[in-house]
Amino acid sequence: MENQTQRDNSNNSQEEEHIKTLEGKEALEKMKHIATTAETCFFCTSIKTGSPLSVRPMSVLQVDDEGNLWFMSMRNSGKNKEIEADPFIHLFFQESKYAGFLNIYGIAEISTDQQKIDELWTPLLKVWFQGGKDDNDITLLKVVPTSVYYWDNKHGTTVAFAKMALSIVTGKRMDDSIEGNLDF
Repeated sequence: MENQTQRDNSNNSQEEEHIKTLEGKEALEKMKHIATTAETCFFCTSIKTGSPLSVRPMSVLQVDDEGNLWFMSMRNSGKNKEIEADPFIHLFFQESKYAGFLNIYGIAEISTDQQKIDELWTPLLKVWFQGGKDDNDITLLKVVPTSVYYWDNKHGTTVAFAKMALSIVTGKRMDDSIEGNLDF
């Protein structure tokens, strides 16, 4: 994956101890954790075409062992048409209000692999696909990441909140944040 620093607009003046690139299995596990527990994922298309960016909430169904993210989509959706015209996408994940953020650039592929559909199918998906897992309107979106950046906290939410509270009381900076590239 491309190694880029994407933190150019952070409102923190981070010291080196807060910047940590994760590699290999550790990077993949960090992405899997945040992406699969995130409260929010915004799936953005029309990245390269020059037309207005299209953004919609989506739920990731799986992050596989190669780091690909899998979503389901209607065959004739605007999103699929946009991906056919411009496969470059941008995903934003937010795990919680204070931690677990991902910024992912990638390339989307549209698939109708029935074996993968069967693997990813859950009863809740019937809300969108009334014909069940054999619905002809189901397609899969496989997103292959090209650049991944994360923001999180080092010691979990409880410790991060305690440090924030102590920082307010003492007037000393006690930032528990960590961020960096995920390279796998």
